[in-house]
Amino acid sequence: MSKLPTLAELHHDITAADKNDKLNLLLNQDPPAKWVKRNPYAGNTAYLPIDKIELLLTRIFQHWKIEVLREGQMFNSVYVTVRLHYKNPLTNEWMYHDGTGAVGVQTDAGKSASDLGAIKQNAIMMALPAAKSYAVKDAAENIGRLFGSNLNRRDTVAFSGSYVDQEKKRALDWLQQTPPPTPEQIKAFWDMPSNERFKGDADFADFLI
Repeated sequence: MSKLPTLAELHHDITAADKNDKLNLLLNQDPPAKWVKRNPYAGNTAYLPIDKIELLLTRIFQHWKIEVLREGQMFNSVYVTVRLHYKNPLTNEWMYHDGTGAVGVQTDAGKSASDLGAIKQNAIMMALPAAKSYAVKDAAENIGRLFGSNLNRRDTVAFSGSYVDQEKKRALDWLQQTPPPTPEQIKAFWDMPSNERFKGDADFADFLI
């Protein structure tokens, strides 16, 4: 049986993979507990308010925008589908996720939203922006748990970086081998651009020359 390639061999740029791991680690932290609210009208489910979603998008990505793909009526609700565009801070490439939100339209008691005369005044004006906010939150959840993707899930698994963990272990194993590498070999190790990221790591402090 042929040997399976390592993660390092699968990626052409380990330094870039390391940075992506760190970004993914940030995006997959739990949101601050004080930000999380409960919706008593939806089974007391947890959610992040839209202002916190927008704050995170601005702080992490700086450049982002919302594209409304479509809107319409579904049963007694209005829905909005959006595309959330955001610029990857590492590559400067635009990325996106789609999301959908729906909100019930207020009508006269016992009436259907299909009866246009029964729809309350300003009902659409209030429901459509709310549906858009839900759609933005739905799209943002695909970015990571920091945006609330796991708030109502159970038995979730914490994110752990793949590339940086393996490469760090491999580097430390080499430095700590018996017999130890020579000073010339250690200098050659630090001269490699891919190892620059370890210089600020406390685990490598004893091996700096």
